[in-house]
Amino acid sequence: MPIYAVQYDYDVNSASLRDQHRPAHRDYLSRLTDEGSVLARGPYADNAGGPGALLIMRADSPEEIARLLDADPFFEQGCISSRRVREWEVLGDKHPFM
Repeated sequence: MPIYAVQYDYDVNSASLRDQHRPAHRDYLSRLTDEGSVLARGPYADNAGGPGALLIMRADSPEEIARLLDADPFFEQGCISSRRVREWEVLGDKHPFM
């Protein structure tokens, strides 16, 4: 099954909205992690390029990724200004994603 890198860019004016919906957002991504769809996730350590996050996901297609992430409370509440999904080729034989 393909692995995808997903880049979230947060709306720069959505900090208070993100604070309000962060518990539901984290609960939702935790469920996707438990189900095996999300392999790794987290916000960028600095906001040099603007606030955002990176998710590493496993799914059959980019359309499945979109379907799963459309239900993320951050997406539903308008906190995400853009979302980029790219298939990621994992190299090497010793990594946690296989």
